[in-house]
Amino acid sequence: MQKQLLFFVLMICFASANAQKNTSACCPPASATTQFALLANDKNFVMQHDAPLPFHYKSANGTDITFKAADGTDAHGWMVKASKPTSYYLFVFQEWWGLNDYIKQETEKLANELGINAIAIDLYDKQIATTPDEARKLVQAVKAERAVNIIKGAYNYAGADAKVFTIGWCFGGGWSLQAALLGGSSVEGCIMYYGMPEKDVNELKKLHGDVIGFFAKKDGGITPAIVEAFKTNMKAAGKNLTAYEYDAVHAFANPSNPDYNKEATADAHAKTIAFIKARIK
Repeated sequence: MQKQLLFFVLMICFASANAQKNTSACCPPASATTQFALLANDKNFVMQHDAPLPFHYKSANGTDITFKAADGTDAHGWMVKASKPTSYYLFVFQEWWGLNDYIKQETEKLANELGINAIAIDLYDKQIATTPDEARKLVQAVKAERAVNIIKGAYNYAGADAKVFTIGWCFGGGWSLQAALLGGSSVEGCIMYYGMPEKDVNELKKLHGDVIGFFAKKDGGITPAIVEAFKTNMKAAGKNLTAYEYDAVHAFANPSNPDYNKEATADAHAKTIAFIKARIK
């Protein structure tokens, strides 16, 4: 009887271990980009994004570009070339509204201030949202494979000798980090504003450049707890992260946001410029 009981217990333990193993294999943890998309189902998070104020930007030097994504299809971007030849590039990633005129304005501003090439990479394939509901749907419609192919295509467009920085806000903040992971040794640094961090330490180990992040203490989506976990994971990966947290709400750096925080934005911008300039040789 005791032998039968022992055999029965061992069989239960084996079945339980197998079940856990199979569950892990078929249902892996959601990626950082998927986790952000899931936030779009959170009404409180959606409510943190008031519809952007109407704005039209007239650029002096920016122009639409078409380049080949890694899968051979056409991809769209908006580029400002440096006034002098340089191998340095800034890849700019949109908020969840899309590559609108606010992003174009910021792209040109950064390119001119830094004296490097800047490409706003369009992950929505020329779609732009003007309401939170439209943005929610566009975020959830993004296929990671398509976005990765677009980003890889942008690296090919910049060229093998390109030295790249990445920057993004909100939806684009998370993709700024993912682009830095994809870029390998081409990446000089990553800037992310209130984006969903990568949680996989093994993935973070692939980073070749330092990361600077700007977050909001009152963010109901990218919460302070998520930021603390990001710090821990980056330390475990042996990578450098400098994180700043402001007494502000999500999207505090967007001038079209009624809760735009001018002081926090100015401070984050100054730190961004210093971060990049310190790494341009």
